[in-house]
Amino acid sequence: MTLTIAAESPLGADLDQLFQRHTAEMHADTPPESIHMLPKEALADPAIRFLVIRDAGQPVAMGAVKALEPGSAEVKSMHVLAEHRGRGLSRMLLRRIIEDARAAGLQRLSLETGVQPGFLAARGLYAREGFTECPPFGSYRADPNSVFMTLLL
Repeated sequence: MTLTIAAESPLGADLDQLFQRHTAEMHADTPPESIHMLPKEALADPAIRFLVIRDAGQPVAMGAVKALEPGSAEVKSMHVLAEHRGRGLSRMLLRRIIEDARAAGLQRLSLETGVQPGFLAARGLYAREGFTECPPFGSYRADPNSVFMTLLL
């Protein structure tokens, strides 16, 4: 296992499978009005840092951080390909996001995730890494299909 994690453009041609699977999973059990993922074109924004984990050069996971108001950012688009789950890649990615946020001098990371059973593992990971539930932030509004979490850095 040769794992690397680096900032990349979300428009890389070999990232299509990650985005297709992420999109399919988001639409599998979440009502369309409650899906807050960004398409890859929207992730190609200077206010967003996009990270990719590669195993022997192949993309297996992705995640992004979107700058919000000064001192805070939002975790976006975390996804690990199903056949690579159970290897700690989500934890590795999240810890890198947190580490980068601290290095950038941010005081808060927040996120929105789903309430559906398919998001249970993600919510558990976020809680184990110190995120706690919070009210909606930024442009989000209360949504029965969403859980909002935050981490003070």
